[in-house]
Amino acid sequence: MLDDVFWELALRWAHVIGATVLLGTGAGIAFFMVMAHRTGDPRLIAHTAGIVVIADTLFTATAAIAQPITGLLLASVVGWSLSEDWIVLSLLLYVFVGLFWLPVVWIQIQLRDMAQKSVANETALPPRYYRLYRIWFACGFPAFFAVLLIIALMLYRPAINLPF
Repeated sequence: MLDDVFWELALRWAHVIGATVLLGTGAGIAFFMVMAHRTGDPRLIAHTAGIVVIADTLFTATAAIAQPITGLLLASVVGWSLSEDWIVLSLLLYVFVGLFWLPVVWIQIQLRDMAQKSVANETALPPRYYRLYRIWFACGFPAFFAVLLIIALMLYRPAINLPF
């Protein structure tokens, strides 16, 4: 009995930490990228984007892999059916977030590389940098709000009826 309680609490803790890492790292990355971009300084942008790519790889990717694993294990231990609408909606939103996050990671790498090239060549950032930055910026909003909604679904586990 004590083992079951410990296992459930450990999974809940891991799942909450993973959600916190996803939200916190995403918000932090966005803040630092925006602040670096606002300077217009290719050196600062290259440095910041380099750190952002590392942070996304270490923290966001790790949490993104752990979240569905801890969520599925937690649902199994607690006895929640994966067909409960709040879980189905959470999973759909998770896929939605991933569809925004994957291009964002690629864009961050491109922004970093363009800024590094501008530094090396002592040139201004190219127009492509600004186009990709705008796409990166726009992708952040739906993904961020979807993560907030997922967290709300996890906390409240509402009785909803999806139309499918």
